[in-house]
Amino acid sequence: MLYPQAINVTPLSGYKLLVAFDNGENRVFDVNPYLRGDWFSELRDANVFNAVTVSGYSVAWPDGQDIAPDCLYVNSVRVNGPE
Repeated sequence: MLYPQAINVTPLSGYKLLVAFDNGENRVFDVNPYLRGDWFSELRDANVFNAVTVSGYSVAWPDGQDIAPDCLYVNSVRVNGPE
């Protein structure tokens, strides 16, 4: 299954991301569960976390941390978009 592509991302407080997808949906993804361990723990720094960008079909940070596109979509909560 091909999931919608991220086209815009806005960091929110509480280590959450507001992600706009190419299907018109806006969804909130909670990054908190990923902040354990060495690789993602860098994102606890607000400056690093806020440097998130759209990369390919998903989102990523400057040091290479990323969220798989299917995980980003499936594990996020829709806040608005087409029914």
